[in-house]
Amino acid sequence: MGLFDFINKYRLQRQNKKYAAMLNGFTPIFSQFGHDIYASDVVQQAISCIVFEMKKLNPQHVRMNNGDPMPIDGEIQRLLEYPNNRMTQSEFTEKVFWQLFLNYNSFIIPTYDIGYDVNGNRVRKYTGLYPIQPAQVDFLQDDAGELFVTFKFANTYETTLRYSDVIHIRYRYSVNEFLGGNEFGQPDNDALLETLEINNTLLQGVSKGLKASFAVNAVVKYNTLLDDGTMEKNLKDMEQKLKNNESGFLPLDIKSEFVPISNQIQLVDAETLKFVDEKILRQFGVSLPILTGDYTKEQYEAFYQKTLEPLVIAISQAFTKTLFTDREKSFGNRIKFYPHELIFMSTEQKLELFDKLIDSASCYKNEFRTAFGMKPLPELVGQLAMSSNKTNAENNKQDNGDEENQNTDVSLTKQDETIVDDVVDEAKDIVKQPLLVGQIQALSDIVKGYQAGEYTYNQAKNMLMIGVGLSAEDAEAVLDVQDDLNSGGVEE
Repeated sequence: MGLFDFINKYRLQRQNKKYAAMLNGFTPIFSQFGHDIYASDVVQQAISCIVFEMKKLNPQHVRMNNGDPMPIDGEIQRLLEYPNNRMTQSEFTEKVFWQLFLNYNSFIIPTYDIGYDVNGNRVRKYTGLYPIQPAQVDFLQDDAGELFVTFKFANTYETTLRYSDVIHIRYRYSVNEFLGGNEFGQPDNDALLETLEINNTLLQGVSKGLKASFAVNAVVKYNTLLDDGTMEKNLKDMEQKLKNNESGFLPLDIKSEFVPISNQIQLVDAETLKFVDEKILRQFGVSLPILTGDYTKEQYEAFYQKTLEPLVIAISQAFTKTLFTDREKSFGNRIKFYPHELIFMSTEQKLELFDKLIDSASCYKNEFRTAFGMKPLPELVGQLAMSSNKTNAENNKQDNGDEENQNTDVSLTKQDETIVDDVVDEAKDIVKQPLLVGQIQALSDIVKGYQAGEYTYNQAKNMLMIGVGLSAEDAEAVLDVQDDLNSGGVEE
């Protein structure tokens, strides 16, 4: 079902509905903002930096189980990967965020068919996701207080839908009760427009300064009276001499005199232009290194945490709110937009990470291939990437007979188990933030493996860093405590 087919089928009438009440007394009718600030190349470049990064997001339907997200490959996931027949997933995401920065609000209409499940309950089967760009948005409510939204478009077409059926993402949601932006639901760009005006004035000054440098720079004075014909002939001779000149010297006879004109061209210094550019970029949370692409890992991490991550959270929660019923959300169904794999890492950093992952058998072979741009291979599905030492250890375990295969738990003495429990308790004090249940379980398993001699010190350290999320310093401190307990060096 296409967008217009869906709207015509499920559109609601405005009868028996009134404008939604607002605490500030305004009538909730909002028109879209113009394009004033987008005439600036700096503004467009800043927003492009953000939008092109958001295009890398991978939407995923997950079901949360005690904080552990389990990917669900079903109807919703196919909807996220193929939103409609006009756009790819990345184009869809790009359009959503361009509209968000253009209007501080982005509206998406999910289209669906009504069907019934095996128990006879009405269910929605989603058929598409369509970002829209209305010229005017009115918020209405019926006698029961349910909220509706009327979209009016540039071609005079309008439709009314339940607000709960519309995905609405807001940017800088503050004084307006329904929309992002200022009290009128529009981008508050007054302060930015002042800076852009200064920037435009500076650039015009540079342009005029360059033009002035091409103006008259000297006068040739002829020390005699000349008629018009002779003057014209002398001018042509002078122009020809200038064209033929290669040395930088112009020969003249005693009848003429060269009088230079000193032009004092004052151009805007580079520091002033840089200051104004940075002032504009700060409005969008983009730094000059991010804009030019010459950034460090730390600079990109700061950009992600300050500018991108709030947008990732906003779009994830907006999709979850609309696409799932309250009952489905109670079972842990969520939409998560995950950042691009290894988003902060250079090739060298990827190699360093995968050395640790492979050494501890913590990644799959296809994960290793795709991280470096190679296609995953079907014959490698489900195969762990291991170093040769780890592979030999696994092979030795498999050759130990049926008894070990029947019981895969690490066998520890009572004293060893006591040490493991003490190490886990000590680890909770070493780590400065609370550990989740899953982290504590992973920590216990790794400590048991190290106690049983299954892992070397470095292997256990890497596994604590990757599997539990400890810093290198904390992981070493945990293992050092365990070593001390084994040697009797720590008093209880």
